[in-house]
Amino acid sequence: MKRSVAILLSSAMALSIYSAMPAATSVAATQQSAVQTGIIVGGVNLRDKPSVSGKVIGFLKKGTAVEVLEKSNGYFYKVKNAEGKTGYVSSASKYISVQGAATTPEVSSSQWNGRVIYGVNLRSLPSTSGKVIKMLKKGTRVTILEQSNSSFYKVKTDEGLTGYVSSSSKYIQRDASQGGGNSSPAPQPTLPANVNKQVDQVIQTGKKYLGTPYEYGSNRRTTATFDCSDFVKHIYKEALGITLPSDSRKQGAWIKENSQAVHRISDLKAGDLVFFMSYRGSSASAYAGVNKNSARITHVAMYIGNGQIMHTYSVKSGGVRIDKLSGSWEHRFLFGGSVLR
Repeated sequence: MKRSVAILLSSAMALSIYSAMPAATSVAATQQSAVQTGIIVGGVNLRDKPSVSGKVIGFLKKGTAVEVLEKSNGYFYKVKNAEGKTGYVSSASKYISVQGAATTPEVSSSQWNGRVIYGVNLRSLPSTSGKVIKMLKKGTRVTILEQSNSSFYKVKTDEGLTGYVSSSSKYIQRDASQGGGNSSPAPQPTLPANVNKQVDQVIQTGKKYLGTPYEYGSNRRTTATFDCSDFVKHIYKEALGITLPSDSRKQGAWIKENSQAVHRISDLKAGDLVFFMSYRGSSASAYAGVNKNSARITHVAMYIGNGQIMHTYSVKSGGVRIDKLSGSWEHRFLFGGSVLR
C-alpha cells in the first residue's frame, strides 16, 4: 500500500514538473526576444561602466554586430559581442544603429508629401555617417514617413527607395496643401514620458538657484556662485546624477559626440544645452558673414521651452535668471543638443 502511494506521488510530481516546463520555456523565449541587434556604424570603445569615465575594455570596429541587452541610461547601451564579452557603448547614432522599434523615437504616424528643393543625399541611417544610397535631385517627390530625430526625415521615393534625408528647410519642403509648407514641418519627435519627467526635474532644480550670484571660474564644489558652465553642469548632476564636462566648449564637444547637434532654434527641446558665440552687437547685421560652424563657444545655457533659456552670464545681470531666446541671444546662437536621449 505504502509503495503504491509513493509511486502515485512520484508520478504526480513528475507530471507537475513536466506541465510547468512549457511555461518556463515561454518566459525564457519572451525574454530572449526582447534582445535587439545593433550594428556598429562607427568604431566605438567598449567600456566597463555606462559612462565616459568607464574603463575601456575593448574596441568595436565598424560593421560589428552586437546584442543590445538594455539601454542603461540616456547615453549608453549595454551590449554583448559575438565572443560573449559584455560592456557598454555610446548610444549615439554615429556609433550604433539598433534594429527594431523599441529604441526609436516616439513619432506621429502621419505621413506627408514632400519635395526636394536642393539636392540632398538619401542615406541608410538618420545620420551623416549613414551610407549614401542615392543623391535626390531638386524637384524629387518623396513621402515623409517620420521625423526620425531632430535632423533627419525617414522618406520613401516614388521609385520605392526608403532612407533618410536632412530635415533642413534648405533641402526639403513639405507640401503646402497639407498645412503650411516649410513654416509647418512634419511632426517633431516627442520625448518619452520618462525623459519629460527627467527634464522637468532638471528645470525645477535650476529654478531653485534663480538669483544665485555670478562668478567667472566659480568653485565647482559649492553652490554659492556659478558661472554659465558650472550652473548647467551642477543642475544635471544634482537632479539626475549626470556628470557633464566642466566648461562650455567641452560641453559643446560632448553634445556633438554623445547626442546630435541642432542648428535651428525651432528644433530645440526643453532640457537641451544651448551654445552661443561672443557678443558683437544687438542687431542681426553685426553677425552677418560669421561662420557659425567655426565660431568659438563663449556661453552655454539650458533651453526650458516656450522660447526661454535659463542661465547665468554676468554679475550685473543678477546671476541665474530666465531670458527669452531672442534679440542678441538669437543672433549669437550656434547650436544646441539634448543631454537626454
